[in-house]
Amino acid sequence: MNEIDFKSKPLTKRQHERYKRHLLIDEIGEKGQQKLLQAKVLLVGVGGLGSPIALYLAAAGIGTIGLIDDDVVDISNLQRQIIHKEAFLGKPKVISARQTLLDLNHELNIQIYEERLSSENIKRIFSNYDLIIDGCDNFTTRYLMNYECVRSQKTLILGSVGQFNGQVMVVQPQSPCYRCLYPELPEKTETHVETGILGVVPGTIGTIQATEAIKIIVGIGSSLVGKVLLYNALSLNFRLWNIQHDPKCSVCG
Repeated sequence: MNEIDFKSKPLTKRQHERYKRHLLIDEIGEKGQQKLLQAKVLLVGVGGLGSPIALYLAAAGIGTIGLIDDDVVDISNLQRQIIHKEAFLGKPKVISARQTLLDLNHELNIQIYEERLSSENIKRIFSNYDLIIDGCDNFTTRYLMNYECVRSQKTLILGSVGQFNGQVMVVQPQSPCYRCLYPELPEKTETHVETGILGVVPGTIGTIQATEAIKIIVGIGSSLVGKVLLYNALSLNFRLWNIQHDPKCSVCG
């Protein structure tokens, strides 16, 4: 697993108290918590996946969290997008999410981008972050993120959900990328609006994505690099598949 290089900064007395359950873990300790506080993570999409990812990263003490989303909070979101509240209906999701995260941990630096990720803004936004996490809901944006992360050698944690199913994978420099797994855009792609989704499924997948981010930042354990984790909520079954480099991949081949 590729580690991200961070500068150490002593913890304050308040931080020692806040994160003491982390400090008790040998694999994390003060050095690991310092890495979390110095990390800069961008979350693309603040919906079903983005909600648990953002909440757990904020709680863990990720010092800088970027949020990009051009959507507004709709009442149908509240069945699964737990970062938003009724009081923010009709307001931009990034504004709603930022307020919730600061209510949880006011010491964080929350950067918001009320825009849609595109080929025009991706280099500008991604350049400010160590690690990128996918919380979007479409192949086109994932292809764009995958290309830019491979090009700029940034870590990308991908996740997707549908009805009762979900999957997670991690792309790092020299690893198989998302286009190795999905070389071409599927002929037919459906959204939650068309097929529905069990509200707790994004919570499971998003929490796994947040876990991968914390492990990679601290530099512990093994990650889902070169693998895809498949989840089915109905059978409560997890399957792990290895992914091979596609020598004909249009991005990393």
